[in-house]
Amino acid sequence: MSLSTTRRSTVTRLRERARTDRNDLYAVLDAGLICHLGVVRDGAPVVLPTGYGRIDDTVYVHGSTGAGYLRMLDGGPVCLTVTHVDGIVYARSTFHHSMNYRSAVVHGNARLVTDADERWDGLRAIVEQLAPGSWAHAREPSRKELAATAVFALDLTEASVKVRTGPPGDDDADIAAGGRWAGVLPVHTEFGRPRTCPTLPAAAPIPEHVARRGQHEPIPAAGF
Repeated sequence: MSLSTTRRSTVTRLRERARTDRNDLYAVLDAGLICHLGVVRDGAPVVLPTGYGRIDDTVYVHGSTGAGYLRMLDGGPVCLTVTHVDGIVYARSTFHHSMNYRSAVVHGNARLVTDADERWDGLRAIVEQLAPGSWAHAREPSRKELAATAVFALDLTEASVKVRTGPPGDDDADIAAGGRWAGVLPVHTEFGRPRTCPTLPAAAPIPEHVARRGQHEPIPAAGF
């Protein structure tokens, strides 16, 4: 269950922040909503935010078959990253200001998914990553929609994880000097109250899989 130790996936800077347990990789990926996908297009790097989903040791991404960058993915090198900012670290010196974070970096070659069952499972994983419970609630993709959608898989064999926690690492001289505040300002991601679509009655019931993620009572359609 240990992470790979290839040249690209070996942490060389601040190695004490590296995590080697594969479960730490799963935890970072499973807690995310979007990833950033790095590709090379016409000899230049391009980084794109996109949705994703994980099944075991594979991450799936999707997009329109008409998107130019997707045509480069099949067999091409990619770098996928997911980052969570947990706190802003205020230090006594500007040099030691930092962030508490969890991040994952995955290297590999993307694979166009052609097997119908795997495409279906990959799309379901992407939907459930963003909106758990929606695959069973919403209408499933039509043949036309499936034909317009490309799904790519990225193996998690070559990956790294870094995590920073705790207070600032100030120099002893700055600590002894006193007079300046230091600490951590926590950062939290929260879901708000669900907003009912204006094309639904304002009193339409909120599905349980939405209500349990949102806070308080739903906002009626008029408040959209």
